[in-house]
Amino acid sequence: MIPTLAAALAAQGYESLTPVQEAVIDPALVEADLLVSAQTGSGKTVGFGLAIAPTILEEDGRFGRAASPLALVIAPTRELAMQVKRELLWLYAQAGAVVASCVGGMDMRDERRALDRGAHIVVATPGRLVDHVKRGSIDLDDIRAVILDEADEMLDLGFREDLEFILSQSPDSRRTLMFSATVPKTIAQLAKSYQKDAQRITTAGEARQHSDIEYRALQVAPQDAENAIINVLRFYEAPNAIVFCNTRAMVARMTSRLSNRGFSVVALSGELTQTERSNALQAMRDGRARVCVATDVAARGIDLPNLELVVHAELPSNHETLLHRSGRTGRAGRKGVSALIVPPKVRKKAERLLHFAKLEASWASPPSATEVAEKDEARLLSDPVWTEAVTPEESAFADKLLAMHEPQEIAAAYLRLYRTRQSAPEELADPDSRPERRPATQFGPGVWFSVSIGRNKNAEPRWLLPLICRMGGLTKDDIGAIRIQPTETYFEILETSADGFVASLGDPMELEEGGKVTRLQGTPTFAPQERGPKRFGDKPAGGKRFDKPRGDKKPYGDKPRGDKKPYGDKKSYGDKKPYGDKAAKPYDPLDGGAPERKPRHTKDASGNTPGKTKRVWNDTEAAPYPKPKADAKPKSDGKPKGDYKGGKPDGKPARAGKAPAKYGAKPAGKFGGKPEGGKPAGRPRADASDASKRFSPDGKTAKPRAGSKFAGKAGGKPSGKGKPPAKGGNAVPRRSK
Repeated sequence: MIPTLAAALAAQGYESLTPVQEAVIDPALVEADLLVSAQTGSGKTVGFGLAIAPTILEEDGRFGRAASPLALVIAPTRELAMQVKRELLWLYAQAGAVVASCVGGMDMRDERRALDRGAHIVVATPGRLVDHVKRGSIDLDDIRAVILDEADEMLDLGFREDLEFILSQSPDSRRTLMFSATVPKTIAQLAKSYQKDAQRITTAGEARQHSDIEYRALQVAPQDAENAIINVLRFYEAPNAIVFCNTRAMVARMTSRLSNRGFSVVALSGELTQTERSNALQAMRDGRARVCVATDVAARGIDLPNLELVVHAELPSNHETLLHRSGRTGRAGRKGVSALIVPPKVRKKAERLLHFAKLEASWASPPSATEVAEKDEARLLSDPVWTEAVTPEESAFADKLLAMHEPQEIAAAYLRLYRTRQSAPEELADPDSRPERRPATQFGPGVWFSVSIGRNKNAEPRWLLPLICRMGGLTKDDIGAIRIQPTETYFEILETSADGFVASLGDPMELEEGGKVTRLQGTPTFAPQERGPKRFGDKPAGGKRFDKPRGDKKPYGDKPRGDKKPYGDKKSYGDKKPYGDKAAKPYDPLDGGAPERKPRHTKDASGNTPGKTKRVWNDTEAAPYPKPKADAKPKSDGKPKGDYKGGKPDGKPARAGKAPAKYGAKPAGKFGGKPEGGKPAGRPRADASDASKRFSPDGKTAKPRAGSKFAGKAGGKPSGKGKPPAKGGNAVPRRSK
């Protein structure tokens, strides 16, 4: 092995190499392309760091001056890329390596400046590396080795085109090393396309998946899934634990729930920035946080040295994700526990996942509250604090306590203080039991609570009820009336469930939505409930919609029918006289009759109405229109009035006495034609190139503009070509008439 790398391994505490590390440093594979499959936690990062060392280091085991990168490591996620960078930094520290990163979510300008200064190794995510290549900020001409870490995950995330683009931009003489937990068909095709006679390396531990991890499938009642997670965390009290969820919403809910119960917890999901995600992982490494609630973004590459527990709050979608999630623990020979929370409806899915992953899990119930209490007592009795020597200061205070209290009282007080630092365990129901339902009319004695969320924050029972049940570990049968007020909401809980509800909320006594919960004494006084607007509009002015109640109306059956004759007694129509038999009564003026009138539309034999003369426009006897007088005064434009005589060139009659056209006769035919009859042509248009007549009247010269160099001088100075200045060149523009 190269001396600089051997010294770095010794300084890190490595006594022996893992099987995959031993396999990749075989001298026979120094110049070969490799396709390596090994389980997570087997030391693949240090393995490919050792594998490429003979290719990128000088003969003395050190690097030269940093310029264009010599090796390229591509990882699927930001967290894995940053972790690979940390591993390579200590591995190549004594060799003088400069390691740069190109990771999405970080400042691209800082990355570009680091690449301009020079780097020996670049660790990148596919998308960001493609951006740098297309912008020309990284030179891949000197690349000697390319490592694809977690290649199967990169293909699952849709990075195949990016990987093909990167590999096509690097030299053909490079070494290509692919590391993956599994080798599906897509990985084999990619290796065949971009590797030359790749050597397949499979470690012996692949047949027995995760031998250092204990798998436990915990069957829980449907309403106790989250309570079981609390008991699992309390039972193991691992220095570091990860709780995996499928969605960001579930991550937010579990984080809030565990924080309310007193756990030091951080969240890790794709919606967080890279800085927030890095700070969360650093808090786990520093011990400031013990529980990390995460999505599958943390399922690969995350290495926490003290991670001993993995909890699957929601089952993954496939067995490969289950293996990667569980692989965060039991790494490098350390032991770990992977607990699956299995409600009844997903038991079949859990069995399929374990079968396809070739895993054996012990099926059991989650730890009960009694088991958690017994585990706490065992940890208390085995604490090293009992065997440590007593200092003089502690001895003096202990004598004071013994003088004031009995030893049993001191021990009980110590036990209570110890328990207050821990979250109380949950009482879990039997996984096969179903919650008992009581009749809806019976509720029993209850205790009233108030929450500082009212109508002003759009409080509604449809989302308050499930929120109270989830946060307080209740069912809807444990909750009675809900009364929403303008600024707060009152709800009633069964007296037998009230203490458990308070314990579930914890000391802050707050719901997820930021509402402060308060336990009340007795029944509160409710404000009168305000009614909203009526369905079909506001009530009319002057009172209610109905001034008289409907009950005051008489029923239809009490209305009298009256003394009407039946329909059968009515005289039939046949008894009437026909209209023709009735004699018309003559009009008599003395008898009140009207005088006889002439018909309105009586016409004679020729079809004319008597007394009217029909006017016919072409009638010769009709009076002609009055002709204009000969001595009529001319119009205001000087054109005399008179008869139409003569004609225009186009044949139309011309008006007598019409004055000749000022600019000549209108040309006949098409526009622009010559005038007929030898008449003079119209006035020619002004030449646009003659600036002297563009803005000046005919025969006049514009005066120079006031303040110009030509003011007060006649003619102005000649131009440089010896020509006099154009007339009106400095005059104020004026249009010609």
